[in-house]
Amino acid sequence: MQSSFVSATILLVLVTDPLGNVPIFVAALRAVPPHRKARVILRECLIAFAILLLFMVFGNRFMDALGLSDVSLQIGGGVILFLIALRMVFPVPEGIFGQAPGGEPFIVPLAIPAIAGPSALATVLLLVSREPDRLFDWIAALTVALLISAVVLVFSDRLQRRLGERAVIAFERLMGLVLTAIAVEMILKGVRAFVLQLGAT
Repeated sequence: MQSSFVSATILLVLVTDPLGNVPIFVAALRAVPPHRKARVILRECLIAFAILLLFMVFGNRFMDALGLSDVSLQIGGGVILFLIALRMVFPVPEGIFGQAPGGEPFIVPLAIPAIAGPSALATVLLLVSREPDRLFDWIAALTVALLISAVVLVFSDRLQRRLGERAVIAFERLMGLVLTAIAVEMILKGVRAFVLQLGAT
């Protein structure tokens, strides 16, 4: 039980990618007054937490309403994770989630999709769909992951200055590499489950 909670927390930290979001937050908050930055970051983290929690609690109903199976979610989530992981390993000029609009950000692009992006939404849905009886464990893992993200992002300016841009990029690529392996494993498990289902029918 403990290892599953820890692994879920680590996975959620990886998909919310706090270190990878440091440059995004620094750039998006450049025009925000210094005394407002921490409040804006905490607000965006709370919004992201609420969105992910909503998907986590109502994930099964959402899947049933759309007629989605666990296998399709696992393969689809793995593909999304893989594509985002590729952008983390091989960055593009506009960043992982594209250009951010000017002014003080609200919901977009920091809460969505920087924190609560497609990979994070797919991950929480997948956790609940696989083991719905452990909902409180997944909520606890999500809470810890978002607290870690909030702490890292509140100190994003200092981190970037202290570590340097190269170190932040190196961490992001390392996280992208780990996330790539997780994504491939998710896809392989989904394909394996699909083949077993075909064999059973």
